[in-house]
Amino acid sequence: MMKAIIDYVKKEVVLCISFVLAFVSMVFVPLDVQYISYIDFHTLTILFCLMLVMAGLRNLGIFSMIGSWMLEKTNNVRSLSIVLVLLCFVFSMLITNDVALITFVPFAIDVLTMASLENYLIPTIVLQTIASNLGSMLTPIGNPQNLYLYSLSGMSMGKFIALMLPYTLVSLIGVLVACVILIDNKAVAVKVQSPRKLTEKGKSKAIVYLLLFFFALASVAHIISVYIVGIVTLIVVFLMDRKMLGKPDYALLLTFVFLFVFIGNMKRIPEIHSWLNSMIHGHELLISVFASQVISNVPAAILLSGFTDNISALIVGTNLGGLGTIIASMASLISFKYYGATEGKRNLAYLGLFTLLNIIFLAVLLLLHYII
Repeated sequence: MMKAIIDYVKKEVVLCISFVLAFVSMVFVPLDVQYISYIDFHTLTILFCLMLVMAGLRNLGIFSMIGSWMLEKTNNVRSLSIVLVLLCFVFSMLITNDVALITFVPFAIDVLTMASLENYLIPTIVLQTIASNLGSMLTPIGNPQNLYLYSLSGMSMGKFIALMLPYTLVSLIGVLVACVILIDNKAVAVKVQSPRKLTEKGKSKAIVYLLLFFFALASVAHIISVYIVGIVTLIVVFLMDRKMLGKPDYALLLTFVFLFVFIGNMKRIPEIHSWLNSMIHGHELLISVFASQVISNVPAAILLSGFTDNISALIVGTNLGGLGTIIASMASLISFKYYGATEGKRNLAYLGLFTLLNIIFLAVLLLLHYII
């Protein structure tokens, strides 16, 4: 029993820390009716809907099918790796950085291993991880902190994309340059295992999930109430594919709830609220970057948002803050976990290249921020 608890704490460190913070804050601010106002149900609902839809599409193998089709066009290691990296970069904008890595990193490992190209695993997976974290920053649905900050800011989707577009374009150029530098042009015949074909029932499910995805996008664009989308999505998935109800990352949703409670309570303690507000004001971007290195960018976004009105700076800062340490974006741990399960793994070499490239990308994008 104790071992199971310890294993769970190790697996969900951020959740456990957020729970402790919420619990301790309740000592200073006893439970009352104001607690319910802390919770951003809008963000939690749309995040849950997107998790359900992406789980359904991934379970059907839709993304692997697209990846297999694209890989058939490659004839050398560099073009192969570029395709694998760009799949993460582009799809992270729509299916979140976590789902992109869960989908395409195992796919990359299988493809490179079958082609006896294990020496290229580290640079390819590291670049896939960076690409997912950078591509995801362009859209409100690219990662959880974007969805939360976008909802909090009240800005339009067009304004959000315009804010992050310069960073995304420079990131794309950087990722492509890194692929050219790190991966040679060795010729290779890539044989991708044919993905399973969709049955008629599978095609029907895929169409429904895609419709639910666009339905969710409509709520992100403030066209339809998020709660209507939530009810419809829950009912449709329950009736059509109820096993998917167990797939969303409920630990992440609970982490949000605990952090909302902690922030809400901190704001009700005048001395702490005043101190944090004065410390963060005018330094939102750099503080969010540095905070992300220690607690990751999702908790950093939620914590700092309670003490500043400069949400645009937090959006940029927490997205750039996903670069750096292996925990700066929790999605990065997904890739590391998959690589760590491969035969002949070299974890120190992986972490060394990961850290070096992350620091370079972070420095370039921070420089871009101060230029523009």
